[in-house]
Amino acid sequence: MATFVLVPGGWHGSWSYEAVVPLLERAGHSVHALTLTGLRPDDDYASVATANLDTHADDVLRHLDRAHITGATLVGHSYGGMVIAAAADRAPDRVTRLVHLDAYVPRNGDSCWSSTTERYRQAFMTGAAENGYAVRPPAGGDPRRRPHPLASFLQAIRLTGAAAKVPRREFIFCSGWDGTPFADQRTRLESDPGWRVHDLPTGHDAMHEASEAVAALLLGE
Repeated sequence: MATFVLVPGGWHGSWSYEAVVPLLERAGHSVHALTLTGLRPDDDYASVATANLDTHADDVLRHLDRAHITGATLVGHSYGGMVIAAAADRAPDRVTRLVHLDAYVPRNGDSCWSSTTERYRQAFMTGAAENGYAVRPPAGGDPRRRPHPLASFLQAIRLTGAAAKVPRREFIFCSGWDGTPFADQRTRLESDPGWRVHDLPTGHDAMHEASEAVAALLLGE
């Protein structure tokens, strides 16, 4: 039985995995879907204003501690790829698999800001114009989305190389949407023998658009 820890992307909470969780549980696995600091409905001003990438990596590590999890499969969607990379680098002995679901796969010194395209950098700045610390969700999409802490998009990740020792590292490339910031990353990882790359012909919100296909990849089917 595997233990999945699911980390959402920008503006999202644990609910973003709501269609995938029961499929994994039905297969007999333990599943923990997280909502990161600053994105919870009851988070106060200070939580949103001060949360950064380190805060979110610590969210994952604290959950591993509270739930007494070892041998975790960390799954990160979009921005969540930054988070699981940082968490795995700090606790590689507690992680057996990393799955970056249409997500950033950073190298040391990268940030979400530096890794994305100008289109998204502009969206971050426009979204944060109101108060300077929280990025409004882009127009449209699920109404449960919340303003995302800007600092977490900007902070550079510090990696020691420990995460590279995680036995299984996978990247799922969602090829069915225009403007993906992950095309160059896909090319990079395909040439890296330490990574397995999957193609999924869906939009970025694959967990809702193709929940069964996502679950099948997570289950190794």
